[in-house]
Amino acid sequence: MTFQRPLFRSLALAAALTLAAGAVSAAPTVSTIGGDTRVTLSSTFLGALGSLGVTASPSFPASIRNGNARFPIPTGEIDATTFKGEIVHNGGLNLTAGTLTVNISSFVIDTTGSAPVLTGIAKVNDSLVGRITLFNLALGSAPQVQSYGRYGTLRINDVAVTLNAEAAATLNDVFGVTAFAAGLPIGTARVNTAFFEPDSSH
Repeated sequence: MTFQRPLFRSLALAAALTLAAGAVSAAPTVSTIGGDTRVTLSSTFLGALGSLGVTASPSFPASIRNGNARFPIPTGEIDATTFKGEIVHNGGLNLTAGTLTVNISSFVIDTTGSAPVLTGIAKVNDSLVGRITLFNLALGSAPQVQSYGRYGTLRINDVAVTLNAEAAATLNDVFGVTAFAAGLPIGTARVNTAFFEPDSSH
């Protein structure tokens, strides 16, 4: 059975994810596993990097090909009652200028706050900075869900990804520039994952 009704209030991985009431029955929480979030990087973002002499490369097991980045999804938890949840990703991005490399990785699409965001671990030349809010997320079209009892698949297209103010400030500070601004369009994402109900009695 395929549902076209909104499964999430707002999103941004992807990932932001918020399950709509009634989309998943029985267990209040489902676990996501497998699949990936893919991002078509915007020409604005790539152009900004190029103007600063910054190159972007993937951090394993993520990949980038022809301006398209892919981040595998190993796990996640979504509460179908409170519409809160997180989807975890492996890999990340390296932003390199000369001998300076900023690595952002371990992405988490997080809808537990007031608005969907994507957070990540930031490192500078392999020195840990911490987990920061990287991107704001906005859903552009209704999710598509297929349910098979305890199991199902979830696909969300047209997720707008923009630079968060915290990430912009961090990048400007590290690279010694002012070019990174909140709201900078990073790209358009598509989340594609499977889920199951671990506590279901069915």
